[in-house]
Amino acid sequence: MPPTTPPIASPTRDTKHWGADLLSGFLVFLIALPLCLGISLASNFPAISGIITAVVGGLFATFFGSARLTIKGPAAGLIVIALGAVTELGQGDALRGYKLALATIVVSGAIQIVFSLVRAGALGDLFPASVVHGMLAAIGVIICSKQVHVALGASPEPGGPLSLLAQIPHSLVDNNPEVAVIGLSSLLILFGWSMLPAAIRKIPPQIVVVAISIAFSAAFELGLEHHYQFQGHDYVVGPKFLVNLPGSLLSALTLPDFSQLLSTASIKYIVMFSLVGSIESLLSAKAVDALDPEKRASDLDKDLLATGVGNVVAGLLGGLPMISEIVRSSANITNGARTKYANFFHGCFLLLFVAAVPWLLTRIPLAALGAMLVYTGFRLASPKEFAKTWRIGREQMVIFGSTLLVTLATDLLLGVGAGIVVKILLHWLNGMPLRNVFRPQVEVRDESDAVVLEVGQAAVFSNYLTIKRHLAAIPAERRRVIIDLAATRLVDHTVMEKLHELQDDWQRAGRQLIVRGLEGHTSVSEHPLAARRKKVHVATAPAVQ
Repeated sequence: MPPTTPPIASPTRDTKHWGADLLSGFLVFLIALPLCLGISLASNFPAISGIITAVVGGLFATFFGSARLTIKGPAAGLIVIALGAVTELGQGDALRGYKLALATIVVSGAIQIVFSLVRAGALGDLFPASVVHGMLAAIGVIICSKQVHVALGASPEPGGPLSLLAQIPHSLVDNNPEVAVIGLSSLLILFGWSMLPAAIRKIPPQIVVVAISIAFSAAFELGLEHHYQFQGHDYVVGPKFLVNLPGSLLSALTLPDFSQLLSTASIKYIVMFSLVGSIESLLSAKAVDALDPEKRASDLDKDLLATGVGNVVAGLLGGLPMISEIVRSSANITNGARTKYANFFHGCFLLLFVAAVPWLLTRIPLAALGAMLVYTGFRLASPKEFAKTWRIGREQMVIFGSTLLVTLATDLLLGVGAGIVVKILLHWLNGMPLRNVFRPQVEVRDESDAVVLEVGQAAVFSNYLTIKRHLAAIPAERRRVIIDLAATRLVDHTVMEKLHELQDDWQRAGRQLIVRGLEGHTSVSEHPLAARRKKVHVATAPAVQ
C-alpha cells in the first residue's frame, strides 16, 4: 500500500475556501478581541499591545508557517513572564519596563528563528508532559490570584501569588459593588455557557460578556468619576475601571529599548520567552493538528519560524509575544476554517475594528476582562488536570505538584527546572542508570520482514530524541518497524505517549510501527500510557522435605 501523505497546500487550494475561512476568521476575531485586551492589561502592557500582536500574527506570520488552522496571537500562558519582565526590568517605572521587555521579545523572536533553522521543532518532544501541565497549572493559578481582585474591583496589598490568593476572602468582603456586579455576572456567563442550548452556545460567550458589561458600564456611568453609597459605605467609580486606549493605532506603536539587553534580568526573560513560548507554541500546533478534520501534519520547524518572525515584528512595534494559541485555534476549527487564511482574516478584522471604532473598546470594563482571565486561568489549573495526572500515576503527580509549587513560590524557570530534576531523580530511583539520562542504549538490526530497533536500560523523556532520530533514519521504504523494549528497566510516561503518537502518524503514512517487549514490565497505574518498570523476580528457596 503506498503511503498517504497530507496534500500540499497551494494558493488555489487555500483560496477556494475563502468563504468558510472568512466566517471563521470573523468569529475568532470576536473571541480574540477581549482576550487580547485582557492579556495585555494582566501583563502590565498597554491594552493595545495584544491587538498589535494578533494583527501581526494574522497579517504577517500567517505566510511563514505551515500550521494551517492555528491562530497566532498573545496567550495567557505568557502573562506571568511578560508581567515579570516589566516589573523586574522597570524597577518601579512601568513605561521603561515595558520598553525593555519589548527588547527581550525581539531577541527571543530572533532566537526562535535560529531554533527553526537548526530544526529544533523537536523541543516539543523534550519536555515531559507532567512538567508542562504543572507549569500551565501554575500559570493558571497565578492568573486567577491576580485577576479575581480586578473582577471584584478590589485593591489587594502587593505580593506574590500565594499572598494574593490569601487575600481573596478579604477582596470578596471589601469589593466595589458596582464593579463586582460586572465581574461576577461575567463569570456566571462564562462558567454557565456550556449548560445552555446548543443553538445559543454557537455565540462566543466572550462577546456576550463584552456586550453585557458595556451595558452595565453605561448604567453605572463608569465613564464619569463619581461617588455612590451602598449599605452605608461610600464607593468611587470612574474611567480607571475601563479600558484605556491611545487615540490611534499609529500613536500606540512603541519602539523597544535595547540598553539593558545584556543585563542578567534581560537574559533571564529572553531565555523564558524563547523556551516557554516555543514549547507552548509547538504543543499547541501539535494539538491543533490532532483536531484538524483532514489530519494534516504541520512542519513544526516552519511554524516555529513563523512564531519567531512574528515576535520580532511584534516586539519592534510594541506588542506582546505571540504563540500558536490553542483556545482560539480550537474555535477556528469548530467554526469551519479550512486553511491559513482564517488566521489572516481574524487579523484583518481586528485591524479594521480598532481603526474604525476604537472608542467602543474604551467602554469595556476591566472587571469583565478580569473575569475572562479568571475563567482562562481556571481552565489551565482545572481540577480535571489534577485528576488526569493522578490517573497516569502517583509519580506523575509528584512531578506535576513539584513544578506547580516551586513555580508559585519562586518563578517559572525554577519551577520547570525543579520538575525536570524531580523526574530524573524518580527515574534514577526506579533503576535508570545515570549514564542513560541523555543517551539510551540503541541497537538497530535488519530482519527479513522488518527493521528492529532495540532499546536497553531506559527509555525516558530526556533520551527520547535520540530514539526518535534512529527511527527517522530508517528509510521510508521499510514499511514495518519494531521497537523492542524488552531490555529496558524503565519506560516513562512521556516515551509511552510519544510512541503512541508516532504509531498514529506512521499509520496515516501507510507504515507500521510496532512496540513490543513490555510483557516483562509492570505498569505504575491502570492508565494505558502509564510508565512501565521491569518486573523484579524474587527467587524462592526450595521447600524442605
